[in-house]
Amino acid sequence: MTILTLLDYASVLVFALTGALVASRAQLDIIGFGFVACLTAVGGGTVRDLLLNRAPVFWVSEPGYILIAGCAAVIVFFTAHLVESRMRWVVWLDSIALAVAASAGTGVAMSLEQPATIVVLMGISTGCMGGLMRDVVCNEVPLVLKQGELYISAVTAGALAAVALSAWGFSGQVALLGCAAVCWTLRAGSIAFGWHLPVYKSRPPRA
Repeated sequence: MTILTLLDYASVLVFALTGALVASRAQLDIIGFGFVACLTAVGGGTVRDLLLNRAPVFWVSEPGYILIAGCAAVIVFFTAHLVESRMRWVVWLDSIALAVAASAGTGVAMSLEQPATIVVLMGISTGCMGGLMRDVVCNEVPLVLKQGELYISAVTAGALAAVALSAWGFSGQVALLGCAAVCWTLRAGSIAFGWHLPVYKSRPPRA
């Protein structure tokens, strides 16, 4: 199993857990749990593969990804009531999935020898699109759009770190580890300590 395959499996599992937890907040049935979990789990990777013209899409060539997401949905369906604050679990699990998926997307683009701009964009799309689909479908405020929070900016920084490490001669595994570490550190800092970017504040026009 390659490092890229391992990253895809890890991101699918953790994103599926977040999808199922959000489905529990929306009080869906078990089929709804499975749908939202699978959508969240493979959404970002699907966008990545389609944009890169990478055929077949990763979960089509290996249906085990869908099986993992479905199993995660069933487990959460029967255990979500044991979690005291499901939204807090969603936020923290999402931060882990974000870092892993960003590394996976970045790594796939690098393995295809894409230019740095595309590498960064693939890291962003793989990390963000699954969670965005999850929140929109379940009528939640998308985490990616929470005011001022480090989310897309965290993924961008992680992907840029991978590009820089690769350019400096480090191995692909080190570059992807650096991507995940930078991304998760920034996202976790935003959750735990309120790190954020300045937000636009409207001002009245000059008289």
